Amino acid sequence: MFWLLLVSLIWAFSFGLIKGQLVGLDPDAVSAVRLAFALVVFLPVWKPKAVRWQTGSWLAVIGAMEFGAMYVLYQRAFVWIEAYQVVLFTILTPIYVALLDSALDNKLRPRHLIAAAVSVAGAGVAVWTREGGPDLLTGFALVQGANLCFAAGQVAYKRTRPAIRAEVSGASLFAWLYLGAVIAALAASLVFGADWGAFRPTPKQWGVLAYLGILASGVCFFWWNLGVVRVNAGTLAVFNNAKLPLGIACSLLFFGEKANPWRLGVSLVLLVIGVLIAEWRGKGRERAG
Repeated sequence: MFWLLLVSLIWAFSFGLIKGQLVGLDPDAVSAVRLAFALVVFLPVWKPKAVRWQTGSWLAVIGAMEFGAMYVLYQRAFVWIEAYQVVLFTILTPIYVALLDSALDNKLRPRHLIAAAVSVAGAGVAVWTREGGPDLLTGFALVQGANLCFAAGQVAYKRTRPAIRAEVSGASLFAWLYLGAVIAALAASLVFGADWGAFRPTPKQWGVLAYLGILASGVCFFWWNLGVVRVNAGTLAVFNNAKLPLGIACSLLFFGEKANPWRLGVSLVLLVIGVLIAEWRGKGRERAG
């Protein structure tokens, strides 16, 4: 759970950086470049022969879904709706995590669903505001597609990693994931017609892209998936939303934005309750077994 909390804290700063520093850049190009920076992190430790090519290919598919498709859909949503609406619509991710995990086991876990619902309530308290805009439905659909891709990728990796020899490093496996993600993002940039000729970030924007790619996407997603394989689906669902109120807190303290401190406090309390629901009952059952 430590890794999930650490990543949530780091990701909280990403919202302000993306909103304030990358305005005007093609969203598909941003996704591809950010993921390319993330891939570079893991290439030095990549050992392609450490796993069978079928396993490596499957990991690339997971990465294309969890990171590649997720970022493409997420970034394009900003074309249709406002940033606060994108944030609001991501609160459904934990529901997808819990439901997908239960569906694959063909077993409904009410405890995990309750924990996910509490986390949705917690994040919703922090980000809820007036809706609006003629393109709201399109933006909502894009964000839900991103949520589903991210949730499905997390669940797939959580179930795939135990089947791979323990001596194969997670960093090497992540090179496969990001290889698939970069391929997916580049393919999307071609399909959507990204204007690479006009993609000319300033030195400051290159620094932000490098930070987001190397730390927020590369290192942090690696830490995130380390946490994914060490917690149950309910706790994972809760932490999918922890970054939202934390992001608002960072925007309030470091980026000069405004947020309601009472709503933020209630949000954090509900998220803590969600973690307790997911973890407490789960540990009890493990001891009983």
